[in-house]
Amino acid sequence: MTPVRPDTEGPSKAQSQESARERALSWLRQVSGELSTATIKRLEDTLPWYSEMPPGRRSAVGLVAQAGITSFISWLEGTASTPWIAAADVFGSAPRELLRSVSLQQTLQLIRVVVTVVEERAADDEMLQEAILKYSRDIAFAAADVYARAAEARGLWDARLEALVVDSILSGEYDDELPSRIAALGWHGHGEVAVLVGTAPKQLEVDQVRRTARHMDADVLVGVQGSRLVVVIGRSTPRDDVPEGEDPVSFTAIAQALEPLFGEGHLVLGNEVPGVVDASTSAKAALAGFAVARAWRGVPRPALADDLLPERALAGDPLARSALVQRIYVPLKDQSTELLQTLWCYLDTGRSLEATARELFVHPNTVRYRLRRVADIIGWDATHARDALIVQSALILGAMSESATGRRRIVPRR
Repeated sequence: MTPVRPDTEGPSKAQSQESARERALSWLRQVSGELSTATIKRLEDTLPWYSEMPPGRRSAVGLVAQAGITSFISWLEGTASTPWIAAADVFGSAPRELLRSVSLQQTLQLIRVVVTVVEERAADDEMLQEAILKYSRDIAFAAADVYARAAEARGLWDARLEALVVDSILSGEYDDELPSRIAALGWHGHGEVAVLVGTAPKQLEVDQVRRTARHMDADVLVGVQGSRLVVVIGRSTPRDDVPEGEDPVSFTAIAQALEPLFGEGHLVLGNEVPGVVDASTSAKAALAGFAVARAWRGVPRPALADDLLPERALAGDPLARSALVQRIYVPLKDQSTELLQTLWCYLDTGRSLEATARELFVHPNTVRYRLRRVADIIGWDATHARDALIVQSALILGAMSESATGRRRIVPRR
């Protein structure tokens, strides 16, 4: 057999490719400045968002485009062994705040413009066209990685900041930085706020909580405190912007929509407060109600913290005691001693209209009329069993507060 001799008459394929790469690199180094200028011009002509940017940010975007061309030359030379190094070279030239002002979609548009400009200038070089195709793919994936890392870091920071804000609300430790922290989280709530407290589920889907709230035209802050899940709720639409004739979505309706996302157990909604900086009052009421909800055998889910005022008062909650006295006892006493006496008698006789009428020497219809007036004044109807418990607790606490006041008045000074 005749041995095959190596071809020594012409250059090998590898040598040809190396020679073509050297020629392409030499040309790219010569025209890199022109490519950068042409790229900036193309950005101004084709991307409206680029033209609308402030000069400082336009300059930063231009640096990224120029760095992309320089990085491509380095990549073609083989000095950048991986596309991630090339990505660091490209995006490292821009300030970090550029990631917050330029979206991933806009970044990909920028890459497309740069690639298009280089492709048009290198239309006759097949090897360079193939290299541009590979590099543009790598740099596009690298850009997505940069934004993914930034989003992940921002998400972790937002989660820590949100937990800090919720902790501040629960503890009532208000400081001047709380409004700015809430604003940094992108809070869209307007006006009144209420706090919902329940049991945390085994697998908490925070995004699902936010989506459900958005469907109810609300925004939320979510925090987990041990086994408890705390959700601060605020309406997204200001009360003044609600169409005439329509009522804003109630916090009870929002709580009912969020109810399936909580774990098993009690769920308590705090009272409305004027704004998010006052949410600690609602949170304290909701936490106090959550702690004693098991004492109400037929407690609904969700329950209002105000409906748990008797249990909260018996547990020593000063807010509940004050609310019972100020919202029930004081208004009745200021309105009419006759109504207060009728209510006392009605409750003492086991909620019997006839027995109350006999004791007061009036007709049962008169008792009914007075009880309706009581309900109109305080908002609780003593003819219902649960409301009767709330009202009777208020009367007892009101009488006790008056007795304590009287004793303080007669104590002589020493």
